[in-house]
Amino acid sequence: MSRLQRFVQATWQELQKVTWPTPQQARNLTVVVLAVSAAVSVYIAVFDVIFSYISTRIVGG
Repeated sequence: MSRLQRFVQATWQELQKVTWPTPQQARNLTVVVLAVSAAVSVYIAVFDVIFSYISTRIVGG
């Protein structure tokens, strides 16, 4: 058996061991990821506005 065939066979065997999420779990996790991403983007935007305001006051930009 060639190395490629052994690799593909071993990969397929490992994929059979994976516990895949249900569609509901995948949907819920997607919502969590989107919510956390939105929260982080708002957090960064707020600090960007604050630091921009401070820098324009200091530098006079």
